Parts: sequence; structure tokens; C-alpha cells
Amino acid sequence: MGSTSPDGDLPYWQVNVPPSEREAECPDFLRDLSDKDRGIVGTRDADFRPDSWAVLRRKIETNRLDLLRRVPSVLRLYLAYNRKIARQHGSVMAFVLSQRLRWEPPIVARGRPFEFPEDDVKILWNDWPYGVDDRVVHLVVWTKFPFEEDPITGDLTDAARAEIEEFVVKTFGQNMPRDRVGQCLLCQFLMLESGC
Repeated sequence: MGSTSPDGDLPYWQVNVPPSEREAECPDFLRDLSDKDRGIVGTRDADFRPDSWAVLRRKIETNRLDLLRRVPSVLRLYLAYNRKIARQHGSVMAFVLSQRLRWEPPIVARGRPFEFPEDDVKILWNDWPYGVDDRVVHLVVWTKFPFEEDPITGDLTDAARAEIEEFVVKTFGQNMPRDRVGQCLLCQFLMLESGC
């Protein structure tokens, strides 16, 4: 799969790479990509269109986080970084757990969701944000507790969404009007799997 560029068709792994740095063979970290990621990496940054806030909200509200995309050159760097981190720490999750969150296994919540946020919640900037409007702040909210999910759809229940909304407004709403909180922040809630 290639991409049309000013230089003609290039293999996907050479797109967005200066000619002097292009490799004839596909680097290990770019092999075996999903069709989605191969298509993104093979797109010129100049041809990439970031998601508007409205498009981003639709993806979130319909639980289509699988449609989020990074800028092609950022995705390439992200994939290379993940490969390096996995080699150094055993896995990306092991790195996140020990270096970014500073949480030690076993990961056990002290209380119910958001009861003890000082112990059970960490908020970090997304080091590798998605390709969205520059005015959107992308935070990742890591929790030690799970959220209730609908067993049929796998989506969060209304009760879980209400808990998250209350936490977001309480945590970030003090710095902006309540009706603007959801217009400026992409908060991704990730619960660490018990096997970490």
C-alpha cells in the first residue's frame, strides 16, 4: 500500500520520511500493522485532516474510539517508541505502570469508583495525542477500579457515565464554566487490568 506524494508512489513506510532517511526495507516496528494503521502511516501529513470537536464528540458518544487517528508522522513515532519501550520494560503497560503512574502491583482500588481519587486515580497528559483540533486538550484518566459495562454492548452503563461526568465536572469544572468542560477536554478513562 503506497501513497501518492510529490516524489511519486512510495511504500507506506517511506511516507513522511526525508529522502536521505528512507529505508529500502520496512522497519520492524512498521511490519504487521493493521490496515487502518498502515493506511495512516502511508498518508502524507499534509493530506491528513484532524478531527473537529464535533466529529470527535460523535466518535466518543457512539463509543467508536477505534476511529480515532493520530497524525501519520506522530503515529510512526508512537509505534517506534512503543517498540523501544516494550523491549526495555517487557511491555508498554509495565512501563506505564512503573514509570508514568508509579503504581506497584497488585493494582487494587482502595474504594468504590472515585471514592478515593488521591489513591485510585491518576490524570496524565496523553503523550501521543490523537489528530484532533489543536484547541482540544487530551488527558488520560487512569483508574484502579473498573466501570460498570453493559454485558450486551460492552459500552459503559448510564450509571458509569454519570459517575465519570460528575468526576470530570468536579475535577475540571472549577476552572471553566460547567457547560464548557466537555467542549475542551478529551478525557480517556482507562482501568488497569487486574493482571498488571
